Amino acid sequence: MKVEVKDKNKNHDADKEKERMKISYMLNILGFLGFTGGLHRLYNGKVATGLLWMFTLGLFGFGQFVDLFLIPNMVEEREMKLRLKAGLSPFGVAPTPQVIASEIYQSPQETLMVELLKAAENRGGKLSVTQGVLETGAKFSQVEATLKEMHQSGYVGIGNNPENGAVTYIFHELI
Repeated sequence: MKVEVKDKNKNHDADKEKERMKISYMLNILGFLGFTGGLHRLYNGKVATGLLWMFTLGLFGFGQFVDLFLIPNMVEEREMKLRLKAGLSPFGVAPTPQVIASEIYQSPQETLMVELLKAAENRGGKLSVTQGVLETGAKFSQVEATLKEMHQSGYVGIGNNPENGAVTYIFHELI
C-alpha cells in the first residue's frame, strides 16, 4: 500500500506561482491589445525593462511576443526572490537555526568533584567525608561515593587521621 503525504507549503507555493503565471500572461495579452505593454515585466519585478517596454510598446511588439516564452522564467525568478526576501530557502523551506552551546553541561557529580577539590585545597590537601559534607552541603553518601571514585581513578589516596582515626582522602597534588 502506497501512502502519499502532501506538503501544504509546497502546494501553496505552487498555487501562488500558477496564479502569478496567469496574471503575467493576462498582462502580456493586454499589451497586444493596445494597452500599455510591459506590465507583466513590472509585475514580476523587472522595473527597468518594464518601463522600456511601456515606452516602446513592448519593443514594437517583438519584445512582447518573445516574453510569451520568457514569462515562466520571470515568474520562477520572482517567486524565488520573494522566498529569499521572506527568509526562506529557494525551495520555500525555512532555514534550520544553528544550535550553539552557550554553556558546557557539567554533571552534578563533576560539580561535586570540583567543590571537593576546593575544600581539600583549603584544608592542606587532606579531606574527610564529614569535612566534604560540611564544605559542599552534599549528602554523606554522595561525598563518599565521589571520593571513592576519585580514589579509584588515582586522583586521591586514602589514609587515616592520626588523631582520631578517621578515613582521610589525600590529594597529593594539593599538598
